Amino acid sequence: MDARSWARSRARSWVPRGRGEVRRAADGTAVAVAARSGFAARGLIHVLVGVIALRIAFGGDGGRQQADRGGALEELADRPLGVAMLWAVGAALAGMALWRLSEVASGGAGPRAGRPSKRVGAAVQCVFYVFLSFSVLAYAVGSRGSGSGSSDRSTQDVTATALRWPDGQWLVGVGGAAVVVIGVWMSVRALRKEFRGDLRIEAMSPMARRITDFFGVVGGTAQGVVLAVAGGSAVVAAARHRPGEAKGVDDTLRSFRDLPAGPWLLALIALGLAAFGVFSWCSARWQRL
Repeated sequence: MDARSWARSRARSWVPRGRGEVRRAADGTAVAVAARSGFAARGLIHVLVGVIALRIAFGGDGGRQQADRGGALEELADRPLGVAMLWAVGAALAGMALWRLSEVASGGAGPRAGRPSKRVGAAVQCVFYVFLSFSVLAYAVGSRGSGSGSSDRSTQDVTATALRWPDGQWLVGVGGAAVVVIGVWMSVRALRKEFRGDLRIEAMSPMARRITDFFGVVGGTAQGVVLAVAGGSAVVAAARHRPGEAKGVDDTLRSFRDLPAGPWLLALIALGLAAFGVFSWCSARWQRL
């Protein structure tokens, strides 16, 4: 065997070895703890948003509270040991980002393991959780605007900027339509219980399975509805060229209150968001990593 053939054979032998190292790293205890901590933190934020939205449903405007991530962080900060809890949540969300990054490298687990769509989805979520973790940690060190700013104001600012671009009206409209599609997909996926594929169903008791199914269906459906309505507001803002009509999470939730039986409808959505938080806690225990 000449030197070139030997080099090629050695390179090929390193490929499966490298893949094995990535797989073992992704399956490691540290990454598993990071992922499960991230699910727990995500659940806490959704439960707090649901509680705030429930207050708004039957208590007027709910004071100055925002029913979004910023409002949830303020709620945490006002509690005993609030700053320590913010640091814990920020670190846990960073752990979620780390796990998603490991999925990009290893292909993840579950029925779609190794598929390009799985890796792309993991990459997008990794970026999202990096941003989310940074905003929480920035808020913990005193940069209040970083984590607790109104989602409505941020959404309107981004929409206004995009509308000033060439073809910005089309970009905002297409982006809003894409969010609507994602929201509908999330609701349909929840109703069909497709989340089961990501859970260790075989390790769950019948009672745990029923509880997880209930919160997964209710929570995932509510989350999808809120996202679809928010995306629809972006489409309307693009069509009318009015950035002020684009809604963040808080304005989207408050818009339910203006419908017939509004307070009760908002309360139902609020309970659904809290249910998604509980489902996240179930995922912290049963997620297939």
